[in-house]
Amino acid sequence: MDVVELMGWLAERGCSVVFKADGERSRGQRWMVIVTGGPLGAESFFRADLASADACLEATLAHLESRGFSPFV
Repeated sequence: MDVVELMGWLAERGCSVVFKADGERSRGQRWMVIVTGGPLGAESFFRADLASADACLEATLAHLESRGFSPFV
């Protein structure tokens, strides 16, 4: 699964998702992902600031799985 597929899957389930690359940030954390809402709950908020889009994707999938919400089930 890639970032676009995951974003689509989450949006279909009522989540809001932001993936961002920021060239003005330090090299170690230029990528950010935020996931809110949907089956994760109105008060749910996940954010990761990491070095690559792949790392953000992996962190998001791990978080979703820890909440019992995965595109692979």
